[in-house]
Amino acid sequence: MAIDYFQLTGKTALVTGASSGLGEHFARVLASEGATVVVAARREEKLAELVADINANGGTAHALKLDVADKNSVADAFATVERDIGGIDILINNAGVATAPTRFVEMSEEDWHWVLDTNLNGAWRMAQAAAKQMIAKGTAGSIINVGSIYGLHTGVLKANYNVAKAAVVQLTKSMSMELSRNNIRVNSLCPGWFYTEMNEDYFSSEAGEKYIKGFPTKRLGRLDELTVPLLLLASNNAGGYINGSSITVDGGLVESPI
Repeated sequence: MAIDYFQLTGKTALVTGASSGLGEHFARVLASEGATVVVAARREEKLAELVADINANGGTAHALKLDVADKNSVADAFATVERDIGGIDILINNAGVATAPTRFVEMSEEDWHWVLDTNLNGAWRMAQAAAKQMIAKGTAGSIINVGSIYGLHTGVLKANYNVAKAAVVQLTKSMSMELSRNNIRVNSLCPGWFYTEMNEDYFSSEAGEKYIKGFPTKRLGRLDELTVPLLLLASNNAGGYINGSSITVDGGLVESPI
């Protein structure tokens, strides 16, 4: 009998930053493979629409209001999931923010801390809470920290974002070494540029279109091109021996001088 390596029936996945963009796509993908999906974000109305659509198409989804930068919100979220669903098997640590392009010498402390508090501290907070719950329940879990190619190389006018994502890559490696003894895998998925709600204004502009022409592929990535890498890391059948890795999906951009 052929093995369905990506089948996630019986698993529960929590996806942060699920109200749009990559997070919404990740939630739909996991639900399509049979996982019960808990979609979490601050925008409850967007979550309600996503849950209704997933459920209407034969999946199972629940909405959870969550601010990863607030420790009380994170604690309440995991308590709710444990009470109502029993815990999670998969965490997609996707919530993230970015500021407008800013020179390092002109960046405000507020912008610096806002990005670090969400992209790094929030990722750490969610990962720790998920790991504690998985360890307590003896779950063979998978934690996927959504990084960026800017965690692996750098770029101008985004020092706060670059630092946060580089730290997420190191966080992933540290977690993977410690949590492997608990049968929990931790990896990082590092996308390049994909068209999302966060960047649509820029990439629709003349400057954005010019920037894209400098890519090796001369195009943005499609969200469906993240599907298999996500499932590879999420599924213990497919990626059971992948741990501490950072998988780039960027059309070769991380190797270019951009």
